[in-house]
Amino acid sequence: MENMYGIEYVKPEVVLLQDTGIGVAETAARTCYDSFSNSENDVVQEIENRLPDKNMCQNLNAIEDSHLLDDLAWTYFHHSILEHANLSYLIRGTSRGVLQEHARHRIQAISVRSTRYTMSSLINAFIAAKHGGGKDFFINTVQTFNMFVTADTEYNRLEIGAMFDKLDFQSKKVEDFYAIVVAKSSLHFIEELNGEAQALYDALQNGKKKRNVGDAFKHIITDNVKVDMVVTFNLRSLKNYLTLRDSGAAYFQIRWLAQEMIKVTPQKYLDLIIKKK
Repeated sequence: MENMYGIEYVKPEVVLLQDTGIGVAETAARTCYDSFSNSENDVVQEIENRLPDKNMCQNLNAIEDSHLLDDLAWTYFHHSILEHANLSYLIRGTSRGVLQEHARHRIQAISVRSTRYTMSSLINAFIAAKHGGGKDFFINTVQTFNMFVTADTEYNRLEIGAMFDKLDFQSKKVEDFYAIVVAKSSLHFIEELNGEAQALYDALQNGKKKRNVGDAFKHIITDNVKVDMVVTFNLRSLKNYLTLRDSGAAYFQIRWLAQEMIKVTPQKYLDLIIKKK
């Protein structure tokens, strides 16, 4: 845990899911210069005389070093060659605030945990709270979801309480609120288990859910809420990302994320995108 501005935060977790290797990038560069025979990698030299077969491609993707790529990256700044290498990361537990920052990096593929389809438990806790549990039931239940990047219990209770208040306000404004948020097959639980908050919550959780219920309630959550995502960068874009985000001027949460990504990125890529000190 880290402490920033008086609030404790939890750092994100990152796993490298796949990387395509640097061999294709060298092959692309050698194609530009017609210089396959000059490579220090035997498999690249072979490409001059014949098209790669499956075994050659495997060896190509296993290359750990390339003098040509190093020259292009740091002497000639021919960075477009780096676009032929791709890395994909699974990121757990960063914030929606970081997601906004991430979206500013145009050249990436990004898939994010959807609020549209993942808010049913929150709504179920609210319904149970309104039918016997009260606001404290909602707060105590949602606390178990571990849904914030902040780790300060008192602060998180304030966040959850605010969500309850916003849901309560909206529930009084929206006609047929329960029909919007609860699957038709589960509506009977509300009447049958009225006054039994835990039993009602459990029944709604175990019943059919309206998976797109988040559409109407995205506004109740803040940038403090955790998100999970998979991001894929080509190496040139990753260079830009890490240069900007592993910087003292960057938003501290995305700087933490960049640092965790660096930890799981193989050295053969870092050698081409991060200047040796």
